[in-house]
Amino acid sequence: MTPSPRLLTPIPGPKSRDLAARLRQSESPNITYLADDFPVFWESASGCWVTDVDGNVFLDLTAAFGVAGVGHSHPDVVAAIQRQSTRLIHGMGDVHPSDVKVALCERIASRVPISEARVILGQNGADAVEAALKTAALATGRRGVLAFEGGYHGLSYGALDATFRDDFKAPFRAQLGAFTSHIPYGCALDDIARIVTTQEIGAVLVEPIQGRGGIIVPPSGWLAGLRDLCAAHNVLLIFDEIFTGWGRTGDWFACQYDDILPDILCIGKAMGGGMPISACVAGKDVMSAWPVSLGEALHTSTFLGNPLACAAALAATDVMSREDLPARAKESGAYFIHRLQDLQDRYPGHIHEVRGRGLMLGLKFSSRSFSLDLVTRALRAGLIILPAGDGSVIEFVPPLIITHEEIDCAIGILDALMRITA
Repeated sequence: MTPSPRLLTPIPGPKSRDLAARLRQSESPNITYLADDFPVFWESASGCWVTDVDGNVFLDLTAAFGVAGVGHSHPDVVAAIQRQSTRLIHGMGDVHPSDVKVALCERIASRVPISEARVILGQNGADAVEAALKTAALATGRRGVLAFEGGYHGLSYGALDATFRDDFKAPFRAQLGAFTSHIPYGCALDDIARIVTTQEIGAVLVEPIQGRGGIIVPPSGWLAGLRDLCAAHNVLLIFDEIFTGWGRTGDWFACQYDDILPDILCIGKAMGGGMPISACVAGKDVMSAWPVSLGEALHTSTFLGNPLACAAALAATDVMSREDLPARAKESGAYFIHRLQDLQDRYPGHIHEVRGRGLMLGLKFSSRSFSLDLVTRALRAGLIILPAGDGSVIEFVPPLIITHEEIDCAIGILDALMRITA
């Protein structure tokens, strides 16, 4: 049977609308966007499908911000969390660690393409970026960071300084460190060299494919040139693979596509199988810039190495290995690109470009208003998608387990919506 959404109520349904009204009375007004036609409130999810509180079933092409790489509520991940919850829910991550924290650090070190890898665990992507920035400062003695226009690295203060978007930074600029210089993504390497040699730059921070910036793939050879440039000037190269890592782009990590080894790797999102966990990873030589702990860690948190999250991450990485999800993302991504190109051929006046690699794909539309309107119309048709970049790009980052039939279902919905517009 061909999979398809199941819509029982208007979207959003009455229960979602009620929850929106309640949330408005209890949450900061800046956190959740609430409108007459958005959002729906989730109740459960499995695989690539989400059920809201009104019983409507949606096809999810966001993997919940790229987190559900192995699919929503994968039974192996659920079972691992259940087992761990009967043993130990919370440990003392940097004082009396759990055995499962050790197992995850070992797993990460064995999987990343960095020899003699050492790990700093965190709870989210910004945590990993903060740890990477601190590691680079300790290792080089230089405060400056070079990042790129369109880059998104998180909203905590260190990561926010490196993030490009002014709408996020402007209200807090007076409190930011102002240690980051930004330059166009994919620009001439000579321009990067001029900044590196004239400013106090200790690290270059880059997404191998920009995600929130609009699914931007850099020019061929550019990342390799960046690697050589950093090595020549004794600057650390940090790859932010929080979005691209763990199979998303068709390799375990996007840096492997170009056979590039960063000095520091930031990972998260899909690693936890749905639980909040991330990591900053570097080789032994770089990570030795941190002093040996004598009882107080310079960079830690209450929930560092949370046992439930560690158990979930171990289970998720087991699934990724057993089912070879990076290879699956490469094959399914090629099929998805082909179907998106067919869509572009049918609606060239609206769709300007198909972008991406693996299952990190995007459609560039003729206008921001058209793209944003499509997000809400797709939701009403049972498809969950999100905008990226300036809003004129729709990103497609589904669970890596998505089938061709589910891709066809998504294309069919988009085609119907485009046909109505055309």
